[in-house]
Amino acid sequence: MAGHLLKVSSLATAVFATSGFYLYSRPLSLNDLSVVRFGRAATTTVLISVDYITAFKHVEYDTEEYWALKSKVHLRSAERLRDLCCANRGTFIKVGQHLGALDYLLPEEYTSTLKVLHSQAPQSSMEEIQQVIREDLGKELSELFVSFEVKPQGAASLAQVHKAVLHDGRTVAIKVQHPKVQKQSSRDIVIMEVMLKAVHWLFPNFAFMWLVEEAKKNLPLELDFLNEGHNAEKVANMLAHFSFLKVPLIHWDLSTKRILTMEFVEGGHINDRDYMKKHGINVNEISENLGKMYSEMIFVHGFVHCDPHPGNVLVRKCPRSGKTQIALLDHGLYQVLQPAFRLDYCRLWQALIKGDMSGVERYSLRLGAGDLYALFACVVTSRSWTAVNAGISSVPVTRSEDVEIRNNASQYLPQISELLNRVPRQMLLLLKTNDLLRGIETTLQTRASSSSFINMSRCCVRAMARHRRSKARSWRRRIQITLAECVDLWTLTMYEVFLRLSGSPLGHWLTALLPFLH
Repeated sequence: MAGHLLKVSSLATAVFATSGFYLYSRPLSLNDLSVVRFGRAATTTVLISVDYITAFKHVEYDTEEYWALKSKVHLRSAERLRDLCCANRGTFIKVGQHLGALDYLLPEEYTSTLKVLHSQAPQSSMEEIQQVIREDLGKELSELFVSFEVKPQGAASLAQVHKAVLHDGRTVAIKVQHPKVQKQSSRDIVIMEVMLKAVHWLFPNFAFMWLVEEAKKNLPLELDFLNEGHNAEKVANMLAHFSFLKVPLIHWDLSTKRILTMEFVEGGHINDRDYMKKHGINVNEISENLGKMYSEMIFVHGFVHCDPHPGNVLVRKCPRSGKTQIALLDHGLYQVLQPAFRLDYCRLWQALIKGDMSGVERYSLRLGAGDLYALFACVVTSRSWTAVNAGISSVPVTRSEDVEIRNNASQYLPQISELLNRVPRQMLLLLKTNDLLRGIETTLQTRASSSSFINMSRCCVRAMARHRRSKARSWRRRIQITLAECVDLWTLTMYEVFLRLSGSPLGHWLTALLPFLH
């Protein structure tokens, strides 16, 4: 206890001495807020650390009182973290949003508190937006657009989107980067790295350095809007066979690293059941198509859109055909899966769906989980160990199981932290993506549906067959692999038909008739 407090006081002294030296050694500029941002982050870190160190000294471990108090400390700390993100904005909000998406990996107090950051992103003034457009496109708004809406359609941590009309009459969405975020992002990552190292020094079990490593790697890519445009075109071509998918077209002549101009797409958020009901959109169809799309990205192509929060996935009726569509927006964050990793992940899911526990252990080990393979299987599926043992496709998700998983996120936080530091970096964004998709399915009440497992199984079969064909040395072997693939896909289709028939009125009628025929 005394040792922890000595560490905190040493850390606080170092923080304030460094801040004082920084202020003394250079003239203070109102436009340069790095010292203020660092001071806020340091103060928040010290307050949270002291709270965790002192709160439990008079409470017996693993009692009801202990867990109730721990929940309160989690909530206080999450609120302080949220306030820090809102104050420092930019990169801090981006990382806070990332943490808020980890529903089944972090305590609920953190995820529910940090989720509000999606609606509390900063807005740049119209003067700042005009300045970025003037600097990057070399023209005034009136020269580029017939109209330009002052109020943004949406604001995010790194940019905001405005609706405008081109001189040829086309309506476009213009994504404009916040002017200060590029300059501040690298400094903010350094601040976060220092703070996380300090917390790890105080609490050795807290090992969240993967968060900074991911931010270092992904933030420069997300800040390059030309990269985002190329990602959008790549995924549109890759999934062109899905008629239900809409990816906005890019206007390259009006796009730069800080500005992305694209086709304007209207629709409701994918978790808005009232919008779907009003527009006659089938919730189960939407959920099934979302699963198809992501299974294809993950298992077949290894090129995965990693930010499917509801604001980035819209649903609508196509104005021309009247068919239901899913519009996928914000293509800044993608994960490219290496072939060996993708195939092992594919095999792991096949084992999880079948309840093949030896396969679950084998492929979890190959994916770096080590002796934490049981926890890894639960984290990947967001299911209890009981459900994993039985085969996740055969056990429905219950409310009690969901509560158990969320409670375990708090109870096993040190082990989860260790696991996230063990697994390949490719896995981290996949876990975030899984959590976001499950959040959507939970809202739509389509969690763990049989169709989602069938679609995943189809993609796994195709991915494994494609890999085996690439390794086959003779045309005869390639034909054998293709025939086996066709049989497996046909079996899955027959199983899907059987499930649909058994759930239909005809299926109920035949079931009732069978005893009489017998």
